[in-house]
Amino acid sequence: MESGKLLRTALIVVIAIAAISGTTDSVSERYAEQALTRALATFTVARTLNGVISVAQGTEVAVEPGGVGVILTPGQVLDPVNDLIERFSSVMLIAASSLGLQLVLLKITSSWVVTALLIAALCVWLATVWMQGIQGNRYVAMALRFSLMLVFVRFAIPVVIICTNFLFSAFLQEDQESATAALEGTSVKIEEINTNFDSQTSADSASESADIPSRIKRSTQEWLSGVGDWFGSIGVSAKMEQLKENASAATSHIVNLIAIFVLQTILFPLVFLWIFVEILKNAATQSISRIGTGS
Repeated sequence: MESGKLLRTALIVVIAIAAISGTTDSVSERYAEQALTRALATFTVARTLNGVISVAQGTEVAVEPGGVGVILTPGQVLDPVNDLIERFSSVMLIAASSLGLQLVLLKITSSWVVTALLIAALCVWLATVWMQGIQGNRYVAMALRFSLMLVFVRFAIPVVIICTNFLFSAFLQEDQESATAALEGTSVKIEEINTNFDSQTSADSASESADIPSRIKRSTQEWLSGVGDWFGSIGVSAKMEQLKENASAATSHIVNLIAIFVLQTILFPLVFLWIFVEILKNAATQSISRIGTGS
């Protein structure tokens, strides 16, 4: 019996020290700020990739072998990826908002007002443990429930942030960093291809006037036999293939990042919040039963 009282007393003291020292607050705030920075950085990468792809989609390559004009739009192969990136940007905005909300709630729940109320409630709880005369009073049970409610308010956000960060660091951080770096690389590659297309288009425009006499003299048969070599010389087909490969790789990385940030900012916090609530409910039930029996 005495050992149970000592255990509950130690728990109350630990909670009070944690509330006053603010250790959990500083740790969780640092973790939340790091997570928010990662989310905003990933959002920036997504918007950059969206812009690069939009430029690629607007690029037109004019091909005029034998005087017959053909307009190619190689960037259209990126349409599905661009749609996915726009949705991904929305997910990242929600994720960043969730992390920002956690930081705001953390500042509110760690305020001195909440801490002072919690310390007062813990003193009442401690009195119920050792003072036999007040045990069994229904107001004591109400005070205990209020104490546990304040424990939830004071520590729910820090506990959720710390536990979520633990799982993220252990299982998701490496994948998130590699996927983000891969998207940055994809942006650079697509931008290089855009530059090559622009250079080719400019070169074709500059040489168009000089080539008119020679193209007029070409026969239809010569054009048909040389069109394959002409495409190979400008490398349009190769560049389009590169765009397709980059689009496929980007799609995989975007899907991975969506899964990671949904887990980190929505599912994990909800799961840990539910676990914390269940622990406090169980603690309240056991403590109230002990008060009723006077143990």
